[in-house]
Amino acid sequence: MKTISVGILTAREVRFRLDTPYYINGATVEGEQTATAQPEGILWQGNIYKTISLTPTLSQGEGVFCIYGVTIGKQFHWERQQVQVFTGTLHLILHNGQIVVINELPLEDYLVSVISSEMKNTCSLEFLKASAVISRSWLLAQLTHKTHEPRKTQETCNPQEELIRWWDREDHDLFDVCADDHCQRYQGITVACNPNVQQAVNETRGQVLMADGEICDARFGKCCGGQTNEFQYCWQNIRKSYLSSVVDPFCNTTDREVLSQVLNDYDLETQNFYRWQVRFTQEGLRTLIERNLGMKFGDILRLEPLEAGPAGHISRLRIVGSERTYIIGKELMIRKTLSTSHLLSSAFTVSMEDIQNNVPQTIILNGKGWGHGVGMCQIGAAVMGHQGYSYKEILSHYYPGSELTIRL
Repeated sequence: MKTISVGILTAREVRFRLDTPYYINGATVEGEQTATAQPEGILWQGNIYKTISLTPTLSQGEGVFCIYGVTIGKQFHWERQQVQVFTGTLHLILHNGQIVVINELPLEDYLVSVISSEMKNTCSLEFLKASAVISRSWLLAQLTHKTHEPRKTQETCNPQEELIRWWDREDHDLFDVCADDHCQRYQGITVACNPNVQQAVNETRGQVLMADGEICDARFGKCCGGQTNEFQYCWQNIRKSYLSSVVDPFCNTTDREVLSQVLNDYDLETQNFYRWQVRFTQEGLRTLIERNLGMKFGDILRLEPLEAGPAGHISRLRIVGSERTYIIGKELMIRKTLSTSHLLSSAFTVSMEDIQNNVPQTIILNGKGWGHGVGMCQIGAAVMGHQGYSYKEILSHYYPGSELTIRL
């Protein structure tokens, strides 16, 4: 059975609890534990280790352990810390003066957790099955790319005039994927898994989406705002046929039952995401942009979209100030620059009001959607499942031209 390694946490001190007996060097250990990074290694139970690998005892099956202080939603507006519970093997590795916590477990068990962590497990079975296929496809596609292709994250034409940067799944050196939204949200068994999630994974076991002879890099997001975006407007300038823009009539919903299935409690704190508005004062916007970009602009005179996807997700934005003009991209760079965390999306129009001496005193962004908008819209797909569409119909709608294939 294929296993996957997930990076959970990096810190100088790690507190954890072994809820079942674990093996290390032929001995068993359990209970509350603390490991601390030292210059010469990891200090744990009075000994120094370069690497600590704790495997479940055969008598306890998969094993259960708990990690304290795990950050979720890192650098997003819902960032917070949790106590999380996991199964499988636990590795602690010293890297750059800190301890990296890694969970190793079977791939299909990982998927059960991802689906439960990304959304409520009370969703329709068909939506859960679609989610299982795209999560499996995305993961295997990333591992393939990691083996064969170095990943670019930045493209600068002229650093004095323009910065084009994107954030993708990082090529992690010590593990396959991280546990946060930058890869796929993974919280072990912290979120209880009901039989529907396990059934969805079991009934789609080994199934992936294929296109152009490759496993699909099956992206997904919260809410596309009525039309999906395309890959090249968020990441590398590569067009992926199965990630072309499609009109989505399903995600425009206020059905609390459906929304509560897709969005976890902390996600439900974000409201009015299908259509939204942000208002800035001149001083507030200037301060925000200058702090986030580390350069002086003077008064912000205009925000000019230079390039956008078919659904209006801006990928290049010119910021015109009284002292400086600068171009930024892609979509997440724009969202980071215009927010203290992340703007809901880059699909927005700009209005200027109360203009005094050619300087707008109020800047208004009218936007749509939540996230990058590429691939499956989770809220739209949940509505489709709720209305009786099959998981194959959901996948066909959001990934046109792809084919469902068994690969594992």
